[in-house]
Amino acid sequence: MLLKSRLGALVGFACLAFFNVSASADDHAYTEGPVVSVSSIRTADGKFDDYMKFVDTNWKQQQEAAKSAGNVLSYQVLNVIPRGPDDPDLLLVVTYKNWAAGLDGALARNDAISKEVDGSVSSTNQGVANRAQIRRLLGTTWMQALNLK
Repeated sequence: MLLKSRLGALVGFACLAFFNVSASADDHAYTEGPVVSVSSIRTADGKFDDYMKFVDTNWKQQQEAAKSAGNVLSYQVLNVIPRGPDDPDLLLVVTYKNWAAGLDGALARNDAISKEVDGSVSSTNQGVANRAQIRRLLGTTWMQALNLK
């Protein structure tokens, strides 16, 4: 009898905890949406078109491969009017389904895409070094959309 009452109390506690978690999830006025990565780029003077050739070829191929693999939902390139010499003139925007799609196992996924698009990881690394002559990566910001209910 003692075992039955303890088991009953445990089941009751588990149900109460489950309903409490469900109720607290409904308390938010939003749901978590996709995760967005925004890379800020400043092209070197006179090198905008050179960098855009890379974006239209290799970068686009990398994003399409990631999209085909289901890691990327969408991507876009935004032209920005810089306010000063240290502001971006391009934003590379990539939208992922969630944090895991953007970050978990990213090294292995990116290596596989590098091999597919550039032939090898070392070729991709050399391309990054070469692009340093025509652009500066000012930084990347990660953010998550909050969808209002």
